[in-house]
Amino acid sequence: MAAKVLMPNSHMNHITSMAAAPPPRSHSFGKVSLPVPKTKKPETHSSSSSRHNSIVASFVTPSISTTISNENLDRLPVSWREIHGSNDWEGLVEPLHPHLQGEIIRYGEFVNACYKAFDLDSSSKRYLNCKYGKNNLFSQVGLGDSGYQVTKYIYATPDINIPIQNGASCGRWIGYAAVSSDEETKRIGRRDILITFRGTVTNHEWIANFMSSLSPTQLDPHNPRPRVKVESGFLSLYTSNESDNRFGLESCREQLLSEVSRLMRKYKGEEMSISLVGHSMGSSLALLLAYDIAELGLNRDFKAAGDEIPVAVFSFGGPRVGNLGFKKRCEELGVRVLRIVNVNDPITKLPGVFLNDNFRVFFGEKNDQFPWSCSCYAHVGVELVLDFFNMHNPSCVHDLETYISLLKSPKNDRNIQKGGRLVEIFDKAKDLMLQNANKVNIFPRKNSVIDLVSLVQNRRNRSSYNIS
Repeated sequence: MAAKVLMPNSHMNHITSMAAAPPPRSHSFGKVSLPVPKTKKPETHSSSSSRHNSIVASFVTPSISTTISNENLDRLPVSWREIHGSNDWEGLVEPLHPHLQGEIIRYGEFVNACYKAFDLDSSSKRYLNCKYGKNNLFSQVGLGDSGYQVTKYIYATPDINIPIQNGASCGRWIGYAAVSSDEETKRIGRRDILITFRGTVTNHEWIANFMSSLSPTQLDPHNPRPRVKVESGFLSLYTSNESDNRFGLESCREQLLSEVSRLMRKYKGEEMSISLVGHSMGSSLALLLAYDIAELGLNRDFKAAGDEIPVAVFSFGGPRVGNLGFKKRCEELGVRVLRIVNVNDPITKLPGVFLNDNFRVFFGEKNDQFPWSCSCYAHVGVELVLDFFNMHNPSCVHDLETYISLLKSPKNDRNIQKGGRLVEIFDKAKDLMLQNANKVNIFPRKNSVIDLVSLVQNRRNRSSYNIS
């Protein structure tokens, strides 16, 4: 089946009367809602649905923008705040503005570098870590002219003990921090602090993904906010450290906050942005970091004269991260999230297949007062929706290189005929899980693993091709 970008239907009535129109629904089952006419947003985003908008991607240069003039749109150093999401990308996503399209692709390539540099050779000393040093990472993966310098490697340690991998759960390379050079800073109009995260690879990370229970974030010691909850596995990856090892790693959170603070202090007084980019599970870590920075007020402590340092998340194929309370708090803090999703990608429907934004919309806004409302998962931010699938290679639906290729050439079907580096990683991780699934005897994680194995086996029975 040929790849396609979901385009607006010219024969369809896109705008209905506001009195008759129901609230916009989320997309937990791959459905696409049409954009609702927007009014000017207040400074504080208190409505839980004010920033969760589904946008149908259209690759046409806009004739006019509702937020900034055409003259400024053509000048990235002037319009970077809008491209970075200051107005929730209003008027820039439908149709997709070329500057935003270029920025999405650029950030996607930075995440893809994590997969290209990830060492899958079990005989290597760098197994399941980065193959290259910080100074030559970009040159080794084909991004030597990116205009960024890697400043720190980031490691994550899931606090999970499972009998399916030799050795204890230890820190694995999850991504890196980088900062734009002086020349690149002039080109893009600000000093960009970039943090990237790869997706799930190791067994411990898979099990963390299966832990679909919600836990309070409690990241701000002065205000724990018990109603703000996130998926416990993602929170474990973000906050756990090697506490049993005297010389072990700090938590992923401690590494990140320390490095982000150092870079903001170093470039204090300059115009800055914080860009957090991830794929799959990495999108969850990016959103947790964005929330953490904003909740602690780090982007206000180091601001230059004027506004606070904007924090934006660019998510590729990301799952839900937290509950409605988490979504509302992100909106109040001004965290901007652009979610690039494929409607056929199952990862974007998890967790919360049943208890999610749709459940809340179905029962009405007042259900927020019920105790179970805290258990409803919700996506955060604006969606840019793609639609691609290939019968000969179903694993492409979650492949990052396929996402990037389609954004580059939306009409080129050949871009998805073959999976990328992620497919290779996913297949190896999946095979290891299948081999060891019977050893996992911890409820409810056992059921989650069995469900995944059954899904893979059923799909293999329907197709002679390997899938993820």
